[in-house]
Amino acid sequence: MLVVTVFPLLVVLKTSLVNSSELFDTATDLLPTSPTVVNYEKVLGLLTTEEAIVNGGSGANINILRALLNSAIFTGVIVVVQTFNCTLAAYAFARMRFPGSKILFGAFVASMMVPAVVIMIPNFVFVRDLGLLDTRAGTVAPYVLMHGFSVFFLRQFFLSLPKEVEEAARIDGANPFVIFLKIALPLSWAPIMTIATLTMINMWNEFLWPFLVAKDPAMQTLPVALQSFRSQTPQGQPDWSGLMAATVIATLPTLAMLFVFGRRIVESVQFTGGK
Repeated sequence: MLVVTVFPLLVVLKTSLVNSSELFDTATDLLPTSPTVVNYEKVLGLLTTEEAIVNGGSGANINILRALLNSAIFTGVIVVVQTFNCTLAAYAFARMRFPGSKILFGAFVASMMVPAVVIMIPNFVFVRDLGLLDTRAGTVAPYVLMHGFSVFFLRQFFLSLPKEVEEAARIDGANPFVIFLKIALPLSWAPIMTIATLTMINMWNEFLWPFLVAKDPAMQTLPVALQSFRSQTPQGQPDWSGLMAATVIATLPTLAMLFVFGRRIVESVQFTGGK
C-alpha cells in the first residue's frame, strides 16, 4: 500500500528533475540520469521565455508566487473562520438544550450526504448576483461559515468533556461564552487542530469553485494556475516537466502539515470515532 501511495509522488518528483527534451526518452527510468533544476527555475520565473524554450520548455508562463499567495489567503481565511464557527456550533449542540436542536443537528449531519457539485450552480448564481465574481469574498463565500463533518466531529469530542468543571464555573458566575472560551476551548486543541489541518488540505487542493469564480489571473489560486499553465500549449504539447516542478512546489505545504500533524490527526480521529 505504501508503494502504491508513494510511487506517483516519486514519478512527479523524477519528472520535475528531467529536462523536457529528454522526458520521453527516459520515461521508463525510475531515476533521472542527468538531474536538473531548470524546470524549477522556469516556474519560479528565474528564466526568460526564450531561455525556457531553449531548455526544452513550451514557453508557458505561470506566476507561481502570486498563485501561492492567493492560495494562502483563500485557505487561511477559510481555515480560521470556518474552524471557529464549527467549534462554536459543535459546543452548542453538545452542551446546550434549545428548541429544535436535534432537528438542526440532524440537518448538519444530512448536509454531509449532499454532493458539493449539486449546490455548485446555485452558489455560483448567488455569488454572481452579489457582484462577487473575481473577488476574494466570492472565492471563500461557500466555505467560510460551517462544514457538517467538522461540526459532527467536534461535537463528539465536546460530549466527552467532564461536565463537573463547567458546572463549577457556572456556579462561580461564568456565562456559557466564557466557559467555552476559557474551559472548553483550551481542552480541545487537539481535535480543533485536526479539523483545521484537514480543512487546510482540502481547501489548498480545491479546484472547481475557484476555477468558476476567479477568471482574473491575479485572483487564481494554485490549482487553477496549474491548469492554466498546462493549457498553454503554443508548441502543441504541455510543458510536463515544468508542470511537475510546479506541482512539487504546490505539494510542499500539505506535506509539511501532514508530517507535523499527521500522528495527531490519526489519534484524534480514533479517539472521536470511539465515542
